[in-house]
Order: sequence, then structure tokens, then C-alpha cells
Amino acid sequence: MRKVLDKVEKTLITHTVEFTDFLDPYQRRLCYSFLNRFMEVNYHEEGGLEGAERKIIVIYPHYMDKSYLESYIGAIRLDGSFRFNDLNHRDYLGAILGLGIKREKIGDILVHEKYTQVILHKDIIDYVILNLKKIGKEPVKVKEIKLHEINRPSEKFKEIIRTVASLRIDSLLSAAYGISRSGSLSYIKNGRVKLNWQPIDTASYKANEGDMISVRGKGRFKLYKVLGETRKGRQRVAIKIFK
Repeated sequence: MRKVLDKVEKTLITHTVEFTDFLDPYQRRLCYSFLNRFMEVNYHEEGGLEGAERKIIVIYPHYMDKSYLESYIGAIRLDGSFRFNDLNHRDYLGAILGLGIKREKIGDILVHEKYTQVILHKDIIDYVILNLKKIGKEPVKVKEIKLHEINRPSEKFKEIIRTVASLRIDSLLSAAYGISRSGSLSYIKNGRVKLNWQPIDTASYKANEGDMISVRGKGRFKLYKVLGETRKGRQRVAIKIFK
């Protein structure tokens, strides 16, 4: 938030266009809480495609027309023999981070069956194209693509039905990943759990139907449906675990 405030200040003083790193939905909500107080600036989001999870915020003087502003993000396509390798989002992210690029410079990573698309800050695209040669042990070819060529892959997930004592975060983690209650507590206490992208540090925090829960090192899952209460007073839930 401090970095975003610095960009607002620069826009106000120099009348230039500024843009942020890629932010998740929770981070953007925090930014909007104070961006809306500055009447002298306007802002909009860019994520590369409708419904993107990670987006930048472009901040500019109120008298500028949004339609005349350039885009500050771009995209690449990675091609390889992906059908024969079980590569996932973490494999692609790890390979790009291994080039010395910060996570904040990377937007959504869209893993398709035969190729993968990655949204990035425009100023690092050439560097990635020149230096990214492999994903794991799989050689890849990298090329820049237009933003309108980006498309969302179909979601890959496994749906499970479980009964839990309550809708507390620790109970849901145990049900989704088959780990003990103490194991769930460890993930929470170590700051590895987010609910709707908001960091959670208390096990008693309760989720609602439709909430997304992410666990660093495990992945993410959604509390898809609350199916009702059992005779013993437990909650029957449907959980989508994303691959």
C-alpha cells in the first residue's frame, strides 16, 4: 500500500502515468480503500483477460482519457511436449522465478493442454524470451503474443464430499488434504494460508460457501457447497481441489 501511495503522489506531482506490480484481489481491495479518496487521479485495472486473478493498477491524472493510455502488460506463449509431462502452475512459476524475476512482475499463468500462456510486466518480456529455455527438464519455445490471443483454460479440479465438525479453516484444511488437525494448525500459524487471498492467522476463522482457500506448498481449494447438517451435527460439504 505504501508503494501504491508513492505512485499516487508521483502522479499528482509530475502528472505522469504510473502502474503497480501485479496484485491479488485482496491487495487491490486494500488499495481501493484509499485510491477513491484522491479526486485528482483516476485508475483502472489490467490483467490481460476478463476475470484475471492478478492485475496491475494503472494510475493517471483525472483529465487523461483512459482510451489513449498504452498497456503496461504483455503475454508470452510457451510451447513444448506438455501432453507427456505432468507440469503444473508451480512448475512454470518456479522456472520464471528461477530467472531472478520477482513474483510481483508475473500475472496469471494459464496452463492449457498443449501450451501455456503467461501474463507479465511488458518490460521483462524480452528478458524472459531470451532466457527461459526449460520448464523442469522439458525444453520450451517462448514467443510474445498479443493480449487478445489470451484465453482461459478449462478448470481442472477434483471434487470431494466430506463431513467436518464445522466450517472453520482448520477443519476444512484437514478435510481437503487429509492432514491432521495439528498439521492444519501448523500451516495457519506459519502464515501459509489465505482465505479469498487474505492472509489468515487464526484457526477459528470460518469460511462461507464459495470461498477460495489457498495453502502455500499445497495448492488451493474452494468450499463449493455446504450440503447440510448430519444427524450428529456435523457439516457435509463439497470441496473442489484445483490441480
